[in-house]
Amino acid sequence: MQNSIFFAKFTLILALIFSLASCTKEESGTLLGAVGGALLGSAITGDSAVGVAVGTLAGAYIGRDIGKKLEEADQQKMYQTTQGALETGVSGTTSQWYNPDSGNGGSITPQPSYENTDGQYCREYQQTVTIGGEPETAYGTACRQPDGSWKIINS
Repeated sequence: MQNSIFFAKFTLILALIFSLASCTKEESGTLLGAVGGALLGSAITGDSAVGVAVGTLAGAYIGRDIGKKLEEADQQKMYQTTQGALETGVSGTTSQWYNPDSGNGGSITPQPSYENTDGQYCREYQQTVTIGGEPETAYGTACRQPDGSWKIINS
């Protein structure tokens, strides 16, 4: 019960973050990194307050750095590639994106889909983003929404 409440709060926070169109890349990256770091810290330490705090700070720092460097065109290419890979990508097959203007790129490798307890189809994935030659790798889960898009539910 406590985990489902935690993930519901996370989903609401994530939706709020994505709706903040006026945020800079740096601010968006910081917020997304902080939320992801808090989740990771919570998962690793069993909801320990120290784990959540350390995860939040580490995630915010990393997210700010990525958000600062990832241009809007990069974000669009990453989003399109991610949506396509999750919708039609063969499990274990990597889809890549690259922006020749910025030199940034990345990849996503989806795993087999499964139906979660809410009846949604979900896929775990591994995603890498390379900015300035420095790769950052993340693992997460995305679930298909009623409108056909895929929403990241944890990373």
